[in-house]
Amino acid sequence: MRQEIQQVPTSMRVVVYQLPRTDAVRIRREIVYRETNAGVLTMDIYYPPDLKSGAPIPAVAFVSGFPDSRMEAMFGCKLKEMGSYISWAKLAAASGLIAVTYATTDPAADIHALLRYVRDNDAALGIDANRIGLWACSGNVPNALAVLMLGPRDQLKCAVLCYGLMLDFDGSASVAEAAKAFGFVNPGAGKSTADLPQNLPLLIVRAGRDVPQLNETIDRFMAKALSCNLPVTFKNLPNAPHSFDVLDGSDASRETIKQMLAFMQFHLLG
Repeated sequence: MRQEIQQVPTSMRVVVYQLPRTDAVRIRREIVYRETNAGVLTMDIYYPPDLKSGAPIPAVAFVSGFPDSRMEAMFGCKLKEMGSYISWAKLAAASGLIAVTYATTDPAADIHALLRYVRDNDAALGIDANRIGLWACSGNVPNALAVLMLGPRDQLKCAVLCYGLMLDFDGSASVAEAAKAFGFVNPGAGKSTADLPQNLPLLIVRAGRDVPQLNETIDRFMAKALSCNLPVTFKNLPNAPHSFDVLDGSDASRETIKQMLAFMQFHLLG
């Protein structure tokens, strides 16, 4: 069954799958995680409903690859203020995880500053800083891949990469060209699947009706990842468009969103 999606502004679209008690998620907004010459950068933290003090909880960081100025030019708001990211963060929190979204001016550097802040302030934040997952989609995926390659490997435990541009291989320049055209960072340029952690589980989600050049980067990535024997789970939705999680209210889309949440639960809470 396919649910009709109302025609609403892109910035206000929410995930087509919901869980009970998402409205009961507790949110701490505008926590300063980095100070720069241009001002402070803040993050929002989403906590599970009825969270009691005690043992710290694993978290999911929703990675941005676009500076906020670019997002505001395209959509009128920061990435962390978009309906899709707010609803994804609430879903993660309703699934028993802590979710983190954040502002950024220098995406390649700011995500590392965010992870350091979480590690240095884990007790105050209630986060298990040694059990962090990454979630990224579309043009944000190259930055997430770079974090997996260059970031704190003892801190990161899994990643969900959804309908994203991946890595350039074997003379391809698709990711580099898209980064230049759309304004996202590509810190993993020149890297390969061999630079990824060998024991970090990845869930790669492909939308079959996406732009062919984007899907070609996923196809090449999967071939290379399997040749490296990486722990990769792959999900292909043949009839799904780009941004299916907010645009396509089909049973297949909702089931895939459930699987993404379950993947994070299994690898972070299990």
